Amino acid sequence: MKIRTKFALFLLPIHLAGLALCYMLFRENRLFFIFAEMAIVGSYLLCFLSFRSVSRPLQLLLTGLDAIRDRDFNVKFVQTGQYETDQLIGVYNEMIDRLREERTRQEQQHFFLDKLIQTSPTGIIILDYDGLVTEINPRAREQLGLPYDAPVLGHALDDISHPIAHSAAVLRAGEACMVHIQGVETYKCRKAEFIDRGFARPFIMVEDLTAEILRAEKNAYGKVIRMMAHEVNNTIGAINSILQASLAYADSLPAADAAEFREVQGICIERNGRLNRFMRNFADIVRLPPPQREHYNLNRLLEDIAALMEVQAANRQCRLTTVLPSRTVWASIDVQQMEQVLVNAVKNALESIGQNGEAQLVLQERPTTILVRDNGPGIASGKEENLFSPFFTTKKDGQGIGLTLSREILLNHGFSFSLQSHQDGWTEFRIGVDG
Repeated sequence: MKIRTKFALFLLPIHLAGLALCYMLFRENRLFFIFAEMAIVGSYLLCFLSFRSVSRPLQLLLTGLDAIRDRDFNVKFVQTGQYETDQLIGVYNEMIDRLREERTRQEQQHFFLDKLIQTSPTGIIILDYDGLVTEINPRAREQLGLPYDAPVLGHALDDISHPIAHSAAVLRAGEACMVHIQGVETYKCRKAEFIDRGFARPFIMVEDLTAEILRAEKNAYGKVIRMMAHEVNNTIGAINSILQASLAYADSLPAADAAEFREVQGICIERNGRLNRFMRNFADIVRLPPPQREHYNLNRLLEDIAALMEVQAANRQCRLTTVLPSRTVWASIDVQQMEQVLVNAVKNALESIGQNGEAQLVLQERPTTILVRDNGPGIASGKEENLFSPFFTTKKDGQGIGLTLSREILLNHGFSFSLQSHQDGWTEFRIGVDG
């Protein structure tokens, strides 16, 4: 029941009793009776009006509470001329102005923060108190290989099949870790917290360090290779000159000794030549020119590679096949450099098979992807992360040049790539021509 109703019910019995008393006292004197009745009725009206005047600030408060409850901070009151009421109205209007300003400022900050998260080059994953994903920005989706419409919200990080998600899932607040993917992509995952409604909520930041590390790595091994090539070439040149000059002394030796002398000198010269070619292979990585792109037929490229490597496959009793789409697929590539990548990939596949196996050159149209597949023994456990590391090799006499050079060519083209063994027994070198 409202206070106004209670007050009216309180006044009514008192004034009715007054009316009854006046009737008993002045019923024989009608004039006094009328005046007394009018005074009692006037008293009731005066009390009621006084109560309305006193209760008006309360009514304003109730109206203001309704506006605040509805989050309508545009409702303000006009001064009434009553001192007490105007004081209350002034405080309320000032409070509403501040609330409106605070809400506007918070909305602007929230909008800015949301835009910052969505456009950030750093992947950001926000979790709830139970560790489930509540928000993930586009960059994080890209890093985790998730389509834009993939259902991620409400799932745990362990449910996402990606090395970054698995590494981030075991992090504690304040910890960070490095994630290396096939020796090419490097990410730094850091877990932190922010306060939400008085409790700490975790979030993950994923920073892509690939370009920075590759740049520093290339600068480092480039300097070493240039220094080694300079010293080796100068030394080999001088030694070969001495060896060539010393061959003239063979004529002054007995015939048997002269033949042996020439043979030994020839072995030394040939060995120097192999060492020179060895260093030239390393130098090719440093001197790799930027790709000279042209619009080229990928169907034709794969057919040419298959024809080129067919003899090597036959020598190993291996079958080399091509799987091409019915339509011609075109791409902007440096033909010579991409030929080098594919020749090296097919050569590695055949060497992995050894004897009596199958290798495939596959072209997929949407998205444009080139696959070099083989059914050999696959990649040894623990080796996948280092495959594209500079000069890493699993071959006994290998230099680690092939995949390093392929990595540089594909990175310069802006193509994505991976080399993995799958559970179906096929090892797959995948090149994403669309990036």
